[in-house]
Amino acid sequence: MSDSSLRKRRKDDSPPSSNKRTSESFKPKSSQNPNLLNMILIAIALAALLVYKAPETFNKLYNLVNPPPQWKSTPRGFVADFSADVEKRNAVVEAFKHAWLAYERDAMGDDEYHPIKHKGSNLTSAGGIGYTVVDSIDTMIIMGLDEEYKRAKHWIEHKLSFDRDANFNTFETTIRVLGGLLSAYQLTNDEMFLDRAKELGDRILPVFDTPSGLPLSMVNLGKRTGVSDVDNRGFVSTAEASTLQLEFKYLALLTDEEAYWEKAEKVMKVIKDGHLNTGLASIFMNPEDGRFVLSAIRLGSRGDSYYEYLLKQYIQTDQAESVYRDMYDDAMNGVHAHLIQKSPRTRMTYTSELIPERTPTGEISWRLTPKQDHLVCFFGGSLMLGAVTTGAVTQPVSIPPQPSELTDQGKRDWTAGRELVETCMKTHDTATGLSPEIVHFRIPTDGIDDAVAPGDCRLTTYNVEISNRPGAPPPYDARYILRPETVESLFLAFRLTGDPRYREYGWSIFQAIEKHCRIASGGYASVLNVDSVPVTHEDKMETFLMSETLKYLYLLFDDVNTLPLSKYVFNTEAHPFPIFHPTIRTGFS
Repeated sequence: MSDSSLRKRRKDDSPPSSNKRTSESFKPKSSQNPNLLNMILIAIALAALLVYKAPETFNKLYNLVNPPPQWKSTPRGFVADFSADVEKRNAVVEAFKHAWLAYERDAMGDDEYHPIKHKGSNLTSAGGIGYTVVDSIDTMIIMGLDEEYKRAKHWIEHKLSFDRDANFNTFETTIRVLGGLLSAYQLTNDEMFLDRAKELGDRILPVFDTPSGLPLSMVNLGKRTGVSDVDNRGFVSTAEASTLQLEFKYLALLTDEEAYWEKAEKVMKVIKDGHLNTGLASIFMNPEDGRFVLSAIRLGSRGDSYYEYLLKQYIQTDQAESVYRDMYDDAMNGVHAHLIQKSPRTRMTYTSELIPERTPTGEISWRLTPKQDHLVCFFGGSLMLGAVTTGAVTQPVSIPPQPSELTDQGKRDWTAGRELVETCMKTHDTATGLSPEIVHFRIPTDGIDDAVAPGDCRLTTYNVEISNRPGAPPPYDARYILRPETVESLFLAFRLTGDPRYREYGWSIFQAIEKHCRIASGGYASVLNVDSVPVTHEDKMETFLMSETLKYLYLLFDDVNTLPLSKYVFNTEAHPFPIFHPTIRTGFS
């Protein structure tokens, strides 16, 4: 991706003129015109009066003319155009149809799709629950694909069955299937979707029946029982336990059944009661006693959406539940204090991970690791959204916000959010223009030769590993599996700023997907190594391609009045829910 548009010189950046002026040219004009001097004195007096009587108004006017450094990253003089870029939006629609029609042709109703083999697969031997269909249907509605929507709706109404004697992941089933059904209902008012959502919600609800109230990681939908995750010694992921709330609270609103609300909210109380003094959260908890387990602290896998849903729960209920604002602000203070770092040379903003280790004496120490998952790239846009929400002095704020409209915390988060978006775009500086699954940043003590990994950002360790192991397959770090997190942040950043660079970034990512992931016979596949061309594919099309990646790209290029952020909040799978004022009182503080 070229950033030449960011380096173009403005007219006022031109070199100094070589024309010489006489000393007469620099005589103060006021000495030649008494009336002008009087006008200047009057203007100064009025400005002083404005500072004294209305300091906020003065600050707004001053910042408009002379924005502080962190607001100068947007070129002066650009005019925000929030209308649809029809050509690019339509290209995204065609990409969605290329993906959906291939799946519908080869694997309709199956949970997953393999476009190279032209076949589908299910998550369990007992059968699937239509992950791809339900996860994608609201994208069809938003894009206006009426015929595709009708066929998908018919399958959900007549062929979808949740009566499967098998274990499904609680978190994935909630965000993809329950979330997809609820958003389809919201967009159509078709009671069939709500009926199916209620049936699924009832089947999932028993996972909360633990001593602490934390949900178990798996659910047997046929038997309606929660199941422990033996791979993690029965512990539950913090992110997975705390990323069910938007869905169950909205279901409670629609059905007037408070049990959905109370079970989901109890999880947040348990997490708050187990508060760590850093404001952060370890990635595992014990469902028996509700306490955090000694484990990594990060914004990537098993940690990411905990922070996302702190903010979004506050937004979903129309900023009425201040407990989530407090928890979010506390967590963001912890993130800034412990996780956000700057690369040593180019000063890129990135996030690290904290890894617990035992010393020889048995004490616990924490090792800071400069590793950032692609999953973390949601966080730039999330920080910007939080800055104009919990970090706003008044509501609504301008687009983009003026410094006087934000608290010091809001300014901090806004700046860090924009910087993180730029860093995530730097991770696309690969041979394919696609970002790898994991990025490692350079630190002074890493011991790596600059000739092997020049610059601040070595896009994962795969370059080193491949050079040391000729012929070996690339590690998982090097893959691009059609993830949406960067384009999610671009969508939010564009909606909050109107800065056209975010549409340019999104288009470059979309073009890279089209060039390297598109399968000619239909569908899209993951890329095994983003820094190797021609690419080698993994035969899998993740459901979030159609649910999130293409949906966020479509919304990035669509008119801003489609699903405005003032009226909707998106769950972590990009399913839009309405913002509402709660009728149930928050059960903890």
